[in-house]
Amino acid sequence: AASQKQQNPRHPAVTVSQRVLPAGYTAGSAADGVPVRIYTPTTTATGTRPAIVYYHGGGWVIGSLMVYEPSAKALAANTGAIVISVDYRLASETMNKFPAAHEDAYAAYKWVRDNAASLNINPAKIAVAGESAGGNMAIGVCLLARERGYALPVHELLVYPVADNNLTTASYNQYANAVPLSKANIQYFTGLYFNSTTDGDNRLISLVDVADFRATATMPALPPTTIIAAEIDPLQTEGTLLRDKLTANGVSVDYTLYSGTTHEFFGTYDLVVPAQDAQTHAADRLKTAFQ
Repeated sequence: AASQKQQNPRHPAVTVSQRVLPAGYTAGSAADGVPVRIYTPTTTATGTRPAIVYYHGGGWVIGSLMVYEPSAKALAANTGAIVISVDYRLASETMNKFPAAHEDAYAAYKWVRDNAASLNINPAKIAVAGESAGGNMAIGVCLLARERGYALPVHELLVYPVADNNLTTASYNQYANAVPLSKANIQYFTGLYFNSTTDGDNRLISLVDVADFRATATMPALPPTTIIAAEIDPLQTEGTLLRDKLTANGVSVDYTLYSGTTHEFFGTYDLVVPAQDAQTHAADRLKTAFQ
């Protein structure tokens, strides 16, 4: 695949390449394959590298690899890991309904692990990460992997994740009209992605209400988790609820709320100081997981 070096003003260059998963890589994934964009740090590495499978935000309806490229490039440059950003199917009024995006997300994670050797990746050092709806899919991939008997990642980075379908929480009430994410935006997104309102009760959506994170005799616990939260964000409350539920279920969680920030701040590190801090913290957590 064609590649090129791209220089970010704040971060070292990374090599960027494009791939497409084989058609129908898993039973539920896109029949024509799932495109991915691969970011490889140009720093010298001995042997294989860790990897981060990254899912962009946008409510399962909007967003793109290019819009969220600053986050993917920063994660690659700051951790030394190969970042695989996933171009999962986006929902419309008639197409790609739940769980299409979640199944593409799982397929991409499985493809990376299945093909770790040819991608120069250490299969024991693969993490998942995502922002907003992408954060929801990152933890969803962990749930699907353990349900399907597939190896889990070593860490999950959840940046202001969608974790519930309750639009009456304290932060939804306080920040209903917030920018860039409002309550109306969420209603629009779920209206397109869900087949019906009952999809909102699925364990992959209502993580804090329905999902069971406890380890069992046949399913391992979820991996250590980093949650990055924005203050001026309707999703703030469900992020704390997810933190508390994971902790109660025996999952190691590192949670940080960045005061004064809004939803989508994570990728704005060239302009917003708290975003620089969040990127550094996320990278430190991931590097620790990769040790």
